[in-house]
Amino acid sequence: MSGRRSAAGSVRVRRIYDPPGPDDGVRVLVDRLWPRGLAKDAAAVDEWPKALTPSPGLRRWYHAGEGSYEEFAERYEAELDGAEAARALDGVRELLREGPVTLLTASRNPETSHAAVLARLLDGS
Repeated sequence: MSGRRSAAGSVRVRRIYDPPGPDDGVRVLVDRLWPRGLAKDAAAVDEWPKALTPSPGLRRWYHAGEGSYEEFAERYEAELDGAEAARALDGVRELLREGPVTLLTASRNPETSHAAVLARLLDGS
């Protein structure tokens, strides 16, 4: 998965089904729904800011294959400009000031998911 540098911590994107690692830092689930078949204690999730997740409509649109990843990323970034999402993004930026953050997703392809968009935005903080 990817690792990116921020001012104090690094941002990583990992699948939530992977076992927690010693370098994960704060583990942040960035999916709207809890991952199927995963016990909450096994996931070791520290934060679950649902305001950072793509809207159900955008998520369905992307998963239906109706647009490119680039278009999805653009639409998702526009959603993140909303007040609630912006506050949640600021909360994760605050966590990054303290140390590493791992963004967790159930996506089969984290590199082309909303978690990768978030990591890129946080990297530019």
